[in-house]
Amino acid sequence: MTLDQLTRGSSATVLEVQEQSTRDAIAQRLRELGFVAGEAVRLVGAAPLGGDPLLVQVGYTRFALRRSEASRIRVQRESA
Repeated sequence: MTLDQLTRGSSATVLEVQEQSTRDAIAQRLRELGFVAGEAVRLVGAAPLGGDPLLVQVGYTRFALRRSEASRIRVQRESA
């Protein structure tokens, strides 16, 4: 599953950031921000009606991501 598919309040572990093209600058920037394999993430909030942005927390840092950016991040949901 991808980060944009999580429900609000859900936690997951990053598996990878998928590149949509060769030298994908957005995917590279997401990795630089801390979206790397093994990192815990949490979907804190989302815009109403399924819009942008998503509020995502990595460690103690929160980011506002577009759904198109979050869809590049493959995650594994944490078990309850």
